[in-house]
Amino acid sequence: MLVSSKASLKYLSIPPRKMRLVADNVKGMPVEKALAALNFTPKIAAFHLAKTVKSAAANALSQEGTDHLHPEDLMIKNIIVDAAPTQKRIRFRSMGRVFRYHKRFCHLTVLIEGQTNVEAEQLAATKTKKKVVKKDAKTADSSDKKTAAPNKKAAKKTAAKKATKAADKNES
Repeated sequence: MLVSSKASLKYLSIPPRKMRLVADNVKGMPVEKALAALNFTPKIAAFHLAKTVKSAAANALSQEGTDHLHPEDLMIKNIIVDAAPTQKRIRFRSMGRVFRYHKRFCHLTVLIEGQTNVEAEQLAATKTKKKVVKKDAKTADSSDKKTAAPNKKAAKKTAAKKATKAADKNES
């Protein structure tokens, strides 16, 4: 059974464009790898994104429980960065002028998905059964090939050796 959970961070004082740069790097990664990558990303957006990913993982584990779900089974399904309301600010300039600028904010939502252990064990069992069957078929094919038709290069070498031995015996 697939388990999904989400965590969101609202009114974050980082422009959405800058947050998306960091979010695109970790989208689709396993949670543990994403957190390791975010720890070494030198942007302030990485700190806030890591905090939200940890929160979403904790939400998933608390919903399903650690008996059925392990943290290494969680993957980041999607990261949504939306624009929040923009604040208009002014900065006073020389000779009585005013410079207007916008302080941009964003909303961050992280969606996490994972498989419960029961399903993961069933999938692993079916994969191992398929691998065993394939390996048995491969070994049977390879043993038939060895007995039926040996390697051509090896056959040529042995034929050449026999020919040289026969030639040596005829000379003496």
